[in-house]
Amino acid sequence: MKRFFRKSKAHLPAQIRLSHLVSAFKRYYLVLLLILSCVAPIGLTTTLAMAQSNFPETPELSPPTETLREDSTQERKERAAGEFVLPSPPIETPAVNAPVSGQYVLEFNRSPVVGTRFSLKGIYDEARLGFTRPRDWKLKSVKALIRYRHSPALYATRSNLTVLINGASVGTIPLNLQKGEIGSQVFDVPISQIQNYNQIIVAALQNNSPTCTQDPYDPSLWTEILPDSKVTIDYEPQPIPLNFKSYPYPIFDELSLDPNQIAYLLPEKVDDTFLQSTTRFQAALGRLADYRPLDTRLVETFDDVSKTERLMVIGTPTQQPALKSLELPINLEENKFLDEDQKALPEDVGVLFLTTTPKQTSPVLVATGNGSKGVAKAVQFLINSKDRQLGTGRKILVKQIEEVVSPPPRDWPRYLPASGNFQLSDLLNRNNQPYEDITVRGADSPPIEIDLRALPDSEFDSGNSMTLKYSYGPQINAKTSLVEVKLNDVALVGKRLTSINGGESEKLKVDLPGDLLSSDSKIQIDFRLDARERRSCSRVTDQQLWGTLNAETSFRLNPSNTVQLPDLKLLQYGFPFAAPQDLSNTAIILPKEPSKSDLMTALEFSKRMGRLSQAESVKFVVYTNESFKFLPDEQRDKLHLVGIGIREKFPFPEAFAGNGFELGEDQSRSFEESTASPDLDNDGVIKEIISPWNDKRVLLALSSQTEKGLDQVQDLLRFDPLFFQIKEDTVLISANYSNANAYDPNAYNLKFFQRSQKIKVDKTPVSQQFFRFLAGSWFMLGPAIVAATLILYGIVQLYLKRISEKV
Repeated sequence: MKRFFRKSKAHLPAQIRLSHLVSAFKRYYLVLLLILSCVAPIGLTTTLAMAQSNFPETPELSPPTETLREDSTQERKERAAGEFVLPSPPIETPAVNAPVSGQYVLEFNRSPVVGTRFSLKGIYDEARLGFTRPRDWKLKSVKALIRYRHSPALYATRSNLTVLINGASVGTIPLNLQKGEIGSQVFDVPISQIQNYNQIIVAALQNNSPTCTQDPYDPSLWTEILPDSKVTIDYEPQPIPLNFKSYPYPIFDELSLDPNQIAYLLPEKVDDTFLQSTTRFQAALGRLADYRPLDTRLVETFDDVSKTERLMVIGTPTQQPALKSLELPINLEENKFLDEDQKALPEDVGVLFLTTTPKQTSPVLVATGNGSKGVAKAVQFLINSKDRQLGTGRKILVKQIEEVVSPPPRDWPRYLPASGNFQLSDLLNRNNQPYEDITVRGADSPPIEIDLRALPDSEFDSGNSMTLKYSYGPQINAKTSLVEVKLNDVALVGKRLTSINGGESEKLKVDLPGDLLSSDSKIQIDFRLDARERRSCSRVTDQQLWGTLNAETSFRLNPSNTVQLPDLKLLQYGFPFAAPQDLSNTAIILPKEPSKSDLMTALEFSKRMGRLSQAESVKFVVYTNESFKFLPDEQRDKLHLVGIGIREKFPFPEAFAGNGFELGEDQSRSFEESTASPDLDNDGVIKEIISPWNDKRVLLALSSQTEKGLDQVQDLLRFDPLFFQIKEDTVLISANYSNANAYDPNAYNLKFFQRSQKIKVDKTPVSQQFFRFLAGSWFMLGPAIVAATLILYGIVQLYLKRISEKV
């Protein structure tokens, strides 16, 4: 419009145009003055606000100049003292370099749960597979490839396969293949559905009739998910931050899809401090790992560390001179760490810091100090569960740590209480949380399974019982519905559910056989629910049926503290070394100059004990054979001993001298009266005997004739399928080929030996032993009373006769 007005007056003379402008100004000058009076205060206020702000000025504006006098700087500080000043940006800590991109293929058959197939049976069935998302992954795409085949009897329009990720459906496919065909389908998974812990559910709806499938257990209703199905994840690795607030990450990532790999840097000389600190730390990692795989090895230089490994450096700068080549967050001069005043730290102050290898390819955790006490204190800070929660930042100085009190020897968190009287809510589930009420639904609901893990040194007499407390819903068929209790798959009792209106907090007393209660026993409560009215071809008609196991279910057991030793089967639960659970009654003894095989065997044993125990700290001790000789007798007698080394350097020759299975000095082996001398003996040997210094303690020998045999011992301690087979008091292990697969039944050979004599260790209180004897011999109580009465009568008569003769 303005452009139009200018053009409309362009033909007028200049003087006329000027007179028009003047007259227009006279008409509107009051309006202009009013607008100017309003704008001026706003502009002034804006200018003052910008002058008082602490935010940096925009680059387009030049800062105001100021002439600085001698005291002008101090004046500016005083003026700014009461103002808010934005903090300076934090100092960026080093991070591990990340590759540009990556792809991970998660195959279904890598899980032992899958094995060779996922089999889905019946009208409706589900198969589940869990996986995690590592912390340092930024996902770009996720695809699921499902390969399957199904029964040719399925009716295509009424049968389908649905894939769900964390409860969200990602696709459905019809089951319409011809006989012998294999189907393949790729599903795009939304990245927003992927969490730290994920679950793939493959659900099959199967019918063999166009109208109604009468028999839900028809064997022709099946679909198999082939083991070469997989999930493909495209991701962008992120730099790994180095900060103790996320510990144990990045040294250990519980979300890793691959086994965590830990490497320990060997010092210039292996001493007791390095041995004890390293093995204790390894036990703590075993507790953190729990069921997750953890690979460990020893390296001599930084160049030996792979990109997938995390490096642990333990020792003083003198023991670990390679520390000088790392980027250190603390000053180091003349093999001494300095404080902020450039003075050497005391020798009992521990130093912890995170850094990277010189090429910034792997994270490095350093536990060091100016003395052995400082090194031990730094490692113990990481071991104690409460202390390590204080960690943050990249560097920690450990000046003092609180001594953790050892728990009672029979206080095992994952096992039954030693008292024997408890409720279900007193036990911990597989997520280490107390049990709550558990509800199942449907006519074909799975049984509720509860671990009743008795303490390894417990034996149970008669009189054990459970008072089952349960509830169930209405609309059940009272003639065919029941609740059943099984112990280790042995049916104990069943009770019919009689109320068609449902039951609340009903009780059922169940006698528990003592011989079925063990350290791996399980009790199953199975609600077999049947609907009062059945409807054909409708799956949802049984979802109104439910049964609940109440957490107030109580147990009354009669355990005794009795165990037969030696017995390697008890080692499956960590006994006796895990009593108490902080391993404070255990000592590991290695040769005077331990080899790499000796060290690796000690690390594998420590990791296994960490997996089998739960406590706030780790307190076992480690010695070389030379230092163990100076241990006072009263301390040695209190310890369960673990000897490690080949036969030639084994710390306790007593273990193979006249005690069952023996290893001879001339490569021979013998058992009782039989002796053999093989030309090559690379078998690993694990043997348990009663300690020569205390008949209530044991000595465990991890030995062999050769270093290769110790590798077999490490395999047995490392792999669950092998470890949970051990029994008797001696086991020999050998591999049939290198890099053997522990899940292959033909990969390893295990041989077991047992001495004929065992020692019964009974720590039951005397009062309880007396009542136990009476309970076990009650049928003899009557005759014993009669006999005692007759004897007492005879004594009294004899006494009276002598009195009468004197009179």
